[in-house]
Amino acid sequence: MGHLRTLSVFLFFTFSVFSQNKKFTYTQFDVAFSIKGNPDRGETDLNGNTDNLWFLPDGLSSKIGYGIHHNKWVGLGIHSGIDWKWTDKLVVVPVFANLKLSPKIGDDTRITLQLGLGKAIALGRGDLMGDYKKISLGLQTADDLILFVEVSHYEIPINNQRDSYNINLGLSLVSF
Repeated sequence: MGHLRTLSVFLFFTFSVFSQNKKFTYTQFDVAFSIKGNPDRGETDLNGNTDNLWFLPDGLSSKIGYGIHHNKWVGLGIHSGIDWKWTDKLVVVPVFANLKLSPKIGDDTRITLQLGLGKAIALGRGDLMGDYKKISLGLQTADDLILFVEVSHYEIPINNQRDSYNINLGLSLVSF
């Protein structure tokens, strides 16, 4: 009986908090590209050209999510998408819960921290599947655009490696 009372108090509180705002859901769309360190940096080719690039592109990513939020400050959603990592010849579909914290740091600017946890399925690799984790840090504008840096981790054994990492730079559009 005590668990039922606790659940009903929680549901009442949750409904009261979210009913003050007419729309308490959000949709988020992300596009990003992966980068990796340049192993040939500083080397000179046969024509005498020196490679000075620190980073090289290493893949593309796109995700979409839907969830609930409170005053754009905190959000919880379910997200999925597709990540393509060129070096590992790996295409992954992550499905994950996403926690978003976006406190204001200015009149029209927010800093956004996102944490994701779920599963990832490798496409075209049989039944290859593993855990997925991500952390993202970004700046959100008044137009609800987020410019972010993200680190993704896939616990999928591929190419004699136990797991795989991505460093992504991207842009999100959030619709409240």
